[in-house]
Amino acid sequence: MAWKRRIVRSLRWAGWTAAYGLGLLALLLAGVWAWWQPEPETRGTTVNALWARHQWVGEPHTEQEYRDLGRLLRQNAITDVYFHAGPFEADGTVPAAKYRNARTLIEKMRVHAPGVRAQAYLGQIRKVDGYGVTDLDDPAVRDRVLATDKTFLDLGFHGIHYDFEPIYPDDEAFLTLLDRTRALTRARGATLSVAIEQLTLADASQPVYRAFIPRGWGRFHYPPRPTEDYLRRIADRADQVAIMTYDVSLPTESLAGRHFAHHTERTLRLIGDRTTVFMGVPTYRPMMDWAEDLTVALRGIRRGLDALDRPPARPYGVGIYAEWTTVPAEWALYRANWLPDASR
Repeated sequence: MAWKRRIVRSLRWAGWTAAYGLGLLALLLAGVWAWWQPEPETRGTTVNALWARHQWVGEPHTEQEYRDLGRLLRQNAITDVYFHAGPFEADGTVPAAKYRNARTLIEKMRVHAPGVRAQAYLGQIRKVDGYGVTDLDDPAVRDRVLATDKTFLDLGFHGIHYDFEPIYPDDEAFLTLLDRTRALTRARGATLSVAIEQLTLADASQPVYRAFIPRGWGRFHYPPRPTEDYLRRIADRADQVAIMTYDVSLPTESLAGRHFAHHTERTLRLIGDRTTVFMGVPTYRPMMDWAEDLTVALRGIRRGLDALDRPPARPYGVGIYAEWTTVPAEWALYRANWLPDASR
């Protein structure tokens, strides 16, 4: 019967289409696997950052704990530590009780880790389209954020490190805040650094996201990725940009490594001559515990460095997330796989 023949033909075409698609996927995976096999040639750097837990500014510590921290930073060529000092309240303030140990921390850093920049790591869920906590669109909130920054610089911090999320590539209020913060930090001889998500895969996708997917924070909102133009605008305002390259959620080491390599090469080509760049690497297990770990991230970043025609004009390195999840074996792995031979 004719209708049976049509069904058979449709099923046959569907089968061939599926087989063709699976074949292309297999070729893609094989190509990425083959790309992943060679050992990277480029070594890492001695300019690196570390996100550190809130207890350092919030709780007292022993002299030995400060001494151990200083030794850890020196041994692992950490030049910048982002000490979690917030988060901001909705109005842009941070209660003093949250950072009651900050002055002592800064004094001990001067003794045990001279030359390492201790930055106040401040952020919050940015209010977007009714979601979130801190409304950066409100000038009064931005004023209080700046006043809070000044408090931490008065305590002796060497810089301000912002981590507001989500930040979308049309967020002019965030850029206004960066302009004002840069004026403050430069007047104090301090550093302004920004944590931001990795670049979009394709800038042209942004209008589609805006048209069909709501913004905010969570699984069912479109991802807050900067476009190339927006990342340049951030880089022109900040002394350091830390790319939150982690939380890859890819099933194989080669795919996860390709992610780190791609974003390293693309980011450094884009802003590596404008500002210091830290590519974020994880020392924790993501919620989807597949292939992402410190070894894969470091190898992928080095493969991305291999692809560059020349080193960036500005310093670059990795940002380790985080101090409270990094065990001694991972520090040893980091030294062996990242630091230049003369530094290990």
